[in-house]
Amino acid sequence: MAKRIKSGLKNLRKSARRRVANTGARSRLKTLVRTAGSGPAALVTAQTALDKAASRGIIHPNAAARRKSRLMRRAARGAA
Repeated sequence: MAKRIKSGLKNLRKSARRRVANTGARSRLKTLVRTAGSGPAALVTAQTALDKAASRGIIHPNAAARRKSRLMRRAARGAA
């Protein structure tokens, strides 16, 4: 972005705000996925959070599906 273009400066400010918000959301997501093995309620919470993050554009929808698939495989292996 050029330093003197107003729209460029505004875009920099917007992306900085989004980066901070998305970083926090991604961190929370990782924590939920990590603790999903502690019980069925935690598993459902992690799945819901992944779906919401995908719908809000924080992570790619395919990434959310992949993480949910891995979660469920891990849960099934733990239950068996």
